[in-house]
Amino acid sequence: QVQLVESGGGSVQSGGSLRLSCAASGSTYVVHYMAWFRQAPGKEREGVAALDLDGSTWYADSVKGRFTISQDNAGNTLYLEMNSLKPEDTAMYYCATGPRLFGLPMTTVRALSPLVYNGWGQGTQVTVSS
Repeated sequence: QVQLVESGGGSVQSGGSLRLSCAASGSTYVVHYMAWFRQAPGKEREGVAALDLDGSTWYADSVKGRFTISQDNAGNTLYLEMNSLKPEDTAMYYCATGPRLFGLPMTTVRALSPLVYNGWGQGTQVTVSS
């Protein structure tokens, strides 16, 4: 089992920046995919960005060019650099991990689907004011 702890959330004004971190511990050897999801009140959880251990990354169209997902060399900490933040980015942000998948090639839709992930953090709140 993988334990995930997010940090770095907060309140910023529109146009500002935040950097989220997610520390992974436990059975991290089973992890192949890591991702950030977000959920605003009254809305479904949506995938924001994902990466795999081979270096591939995937982004939601709404954050492409503004957000950057990365991980440290040890692969135990996941980051989400968020720039040019907008009020619509306000949400609880969750870190997620998933195992290697076999069969169909990974696509953006699959990489940002919560069905791929079986480990979840508790979330960190991001609030962007106009």
